[in-house]
Amino acid sequence: MQKIKRVALTFFVLGAMVVTATAQETMMKKSLYDRLGGLPAIKAVIDDFVGRVAADDRINKKFGKSDIARVKLHLVEQVCAATGGPCTYTGLDMKKSHKNMKVTEGEFGALVEDLVATLDKFSVPQTEKDELLGILGPLKSQIVEVNSADTGTPLPANFRPARKLSKKRVAAGPMMKKMKGKM
Repeated sequence: MQKIKRVALTFFVLGAMVVTATAQETMMKKSLYDRLGGLPAIKAVIDDFVGRVAADDRINKKFGKSDIARVKLHLVEQVCAATGGPCTYTGLDMKKSHKNMKVTEGEFGALVEDLVATLDKFSVPQTEKDELLGILGPLKSQIVEVNSADTGTPLPANFRPARKLSKKRVAAGPMMKKMKGKM
């Protein structure tokens, strides 16, 4: 009887180890997009983030001529696509969209601080936060034009923002990739 109990206990422990390993493997295979909570979570984060940026005197001047609906839409598309979601980024490349904005290193840092504060507000786990920042961080070289710690600098008069999006395009939301059998 003792031997049967040991064998049963051994199988139970092995089974638990297999279940744990399978669960960990499944978590490892999930995309960052899925781990963040998908499109609804990304939209909520971007809404809060844009509101936080609008209230931040260190950087809000840089968005004075921007179509905020366009900014939100393209941020959602960009984060969705970059994290493995089903979106297609349809905006301008970072260099072109920030050309002549004269974004400083200090302003870029302030923007990152605002993003981190938003991610903290939504209790995004550190692993996912680090992964997202690791994806977005390299864009700094395409955005920053001024090597300075200054913040709150005015938007240069020669900056020309992208045209406003049509109400129809804003209402349509992020562009989704066509996925065979999934959409």
